[in-house]
Amino acid sequence: MSIGRREFLKKSALGLGSMLVGGRLGAIDISSKAATDGSSIPKYFDPFERVSLGKTSLKVSRLCMGTGTNGVQHESNQTRLGRDTFDRLLRDALERGIRTFDCADQYGSHTYLAAAMKDVPREKYDIITKIRWFGRGEGQPDANVFVDRFLKELSTDHIDLLLLHCLTSGNWPQEMRKQMDILSKYKEKGVIRALGVSCHSIPALEAAAAEPWVDSVHTRINPYGMSMDGSPERVIPVIKKIHAAGKGVVGMKIVGAGRLSDDSDRRQESVKFALGLGCVSILNVGFESPDQIDDLAGQIHKTKVTTA
Repeated sequence: MSIGRREFLKKSALGLGSMLVGGRLGAIDISSKAATDGSSIPKYFDPFERVSLGKTSLKVSRLCMGTGTNGVQHESNQTRLGRDTFDRLLRDALERGIRTFDCADQYGSHTYLAAAMKDVPREKYDIITKIRWFGRGEGQPDANVFVDRFLKELSTDHIDLLLLHCLTSGNWPQEMRKQMDILSKYKEKGVIRALGVSCHSIPALEAAAAEPWVDSVHTRINPYGMSMDGSPERVIPVIKKIHAAGKGVVGMKIVGAGRLSDDSDRRQESVKFALGLGCVSILNVGFESPDQIDDLAGQIHKTKVTTA
């Protein structure tokens, strides 16, 4: 007897959920033993677990769906799929257990997410989005204009995490102070739940680590230095400093901006690398098909890192 696609997805999600629960229970048992005999502790990961984002009040899914692969001029690989296909992909992500969705003005993905989630209670998913100032010139509007438009495009009364996008200057806290103050007022009102930055240079990352305004940082990280701000050896100490300051760390370019899409071994190594650092809160990946979601969720589920 055949079953419908939605029923199949539900059954698949339940099956994976059972596997993940078993994995977590196994990790707890092993950890308890290790605590008494002094041996190392294996840690397993649930891709859909809600985890804390730094010291914010946000609980976000460990696996986050990005919507901005090759995102330029208000479109991305995801929006280029077409409205119907992208809508189904967003719903597939939600049904599998992804609860956090990463958007940006630059990607043009706001209205797509709003349409896909129109019948989903707002508390069931998290919205991350971003404002980019680079190249806008002196006449660009202030942050309040963007936030008010974003709320309408997203059909929501609040944004969970809003970022200043693609920062490269080490002096961005001074250069962006006016916009930061505007955004802080939205946070005080609860319209924005947390504030942060996405960084595209080591100096920008260093500034984010030291800036009290920042609640969370998007940073590019993989073991191969693909599309990163520097070598892993340069980036890792900075993101550990960010984490130690109580800020969330969202890992980007886990799949090397798509260059690891056809290399399962190196994808697994990249996932293990990011999770093993102990400072990356969530993995943000721009999926373009349900199969890609299933693949990375499986990679996370079978990842084990050993801590003393």
